[in-house]
Amino acid sequence: MEIKAVARYVRISSQKVHKIIDAIKGKPVEVGLNILKFMPHKAAAIVEKIVRSAVANADQNSDIDVDSLVIRNVIADQGPSLKRFKPRARGRGTRILKRSSHITVVLAEESS
Repeated sequence: MEIKAVARYVRISSQKVHKIIDAIKGKPVEVGLNILKFMPHKAAAIVEKIVRSAVANADQNSDIDVDSLVIRNVIADQGPSLKRFKPRARGRGTRILKRSSHITVVLAEESS
């Protein structure tokens, strides 16, 4: 059985999250959380929170053993961008894109 947790409209670029998620895919939940805990990136703290949310979702289901969960997949999709302008020389302005992302964590029971 698969358990999902989704965080939408997170104010971080999906490109920055992609650098983090390859380190935890396919690992047991405890190992993945330990890896994320010691990564010095903002995205690591966000993904850790979503993984903990997925574990809490699994804990609500009585027939799932939380200790045997594995991080099956982590997806970081691009969300909407906030368009802003920064003043530049000679009356010009350049566009600033403040990107957001939708992050999905899928956990599954380890088949042994």
